[in-house]
Amino acid sequence: MNRLSGRISALEVCGSIALVDVQVGECNYTATVVGDVVASWQVGTPVVLLFKETEVAVAKNLSGMISLRNRFKGVVTALEHGQVLSKVMFEADGQMLASIITTRSSTQLQLAVGDEIEGLVKANEITVVLDAPV
Repeated sequence: MNRLSGRISALEVCGSIALVDVQVGECNYTATVVGDVVASWQVGTPVVLLFKETEVAVAKNLSGMISLRNRFKGVVTALEHGQVLSKVMFEADGQMLASIITTRSSTQLQLAVGDEIEGLVKANEITVVLDAPV
């Protein structure tokens, strides 16, 4: 599971649906939250963003506009190729992230350690939880 700690930078609430913007380092990411859980959240609240490796698409040489709000620009640090799936480890803004993609896709992208890529995650695939004090 990918895990990023940050602070809420903006909240947009309409009924029981909210867009939660979270600042992680110098970057902002967005998650869609459904339910009343955000009623007590405020700008500045520490939170953790959680998202599965299987929810991270990988792009190489991406150009043009795209609707995905969460773009993690990074560099491939490790690759593990299986017969069907491959694990792509990459560093983005000082954070280590992982993506699980098909080996076919990894081969088609000609991924190699050191490549610049973007990890892409839809806002509705990110879970936001309050950061519990240690």
